[in-house]
Amino acid sequence: MTLNNDNNLLTKEKVKLKKPNMYAVVMLNDDYTPMEFVIYVLQSIFKKNYEDAKKIMLLIHNEGKGICGVFPLDIAETKANQVVEFARINQHPLECKVQKQ
Repeated sequence: MTLNNDNNLLTKEKVKLKKPNMYAVVMLNDDYTPMEFVIYVLQSIFKKNYEDAKKIMLLIHNEGKGICGVFPLDIAETKANQVVEFARINQHPLECKVQKQ
């Protein structure tokens, strides 16, 4: 709020909120991680239903990469790190990258 010099009234200033930049979590194909594991990761970390997870997994398999979801930066980085950590725990070389949309 600001003070108006003419008649001492307070006026409300409109604050424009900027939408956060969005980032895609991109999963990369490899020749070692089982397809079932990728589906499980998509369901557990990205909350995809089985059919959507299967479609994304096939895209990753056929195209070499696929978008798992689009999020603000901190969430995208967290999810990508969760994927890599879970894959390592299960001895898979699965990789995820974060890229600006």
